[in-house]
Amino acid sequence: MPITSKYSDEKVEQILTEIAAVLDKHSAGPELSLMIAGNIATNVLNQDVAPSQRKVIAEKFAQALVSSIEDKSH
Repeated sequence: MPITSKYSDEKVEQILTEIAAVLDKHSAGPELSLMIAGNIATNVLNQDVAPSQRKVIAEKFAQALVSSIEDKSH
């Protein structure tokens, strides 16, 4: 069953485009871009998620990340 988001694809793409432009402006390569993305995820978890839920949400996030990059051809 596909996962449905309460956010429109258009909204997500708009934000991603703006973030990509900032990273490009600062010539952030893959390593720095991933470090920044990780810091954003950590900050969101620490600021907006109850301490009792942080690990569970972080694990789900990590699983979703791995699933999104797995080779779908096999």
